[in-house]
Amino acid sequence: MKGKVVQFRRGRKTVHERHFLLDFGAKNRIEAQKFVGKEVTWTSPAGKAIRGKVSGAHGNKGLVRAIFEIGLPGQAITTEVEIK
Repeated sequence: MKGKVVQFRRGRKTVHERHFLLDFGAKNRIEAQKFVGKEVTWTSPAGKAIRGKVSGAHGNKGLVRAIFEIGLPGQAITTEVEIK
């Protein structure tokens, strides 16, 4: 299943480099909870794969938080991720 990288997880003055918000098309928080614990993979244009894990739902609109083993580059925003 494919999803989309929406944004870094961030506050007003802080950015969590390894934490990203992902959208898998869930309508609400309850549907987003089904993805918790699943592995996700982002593949760079050069073919390098960076793995992460969905850690929880984010908000009430169906987004999820994922923590990656290393931070993704800024160009990863609006690109696809694959969930296992």
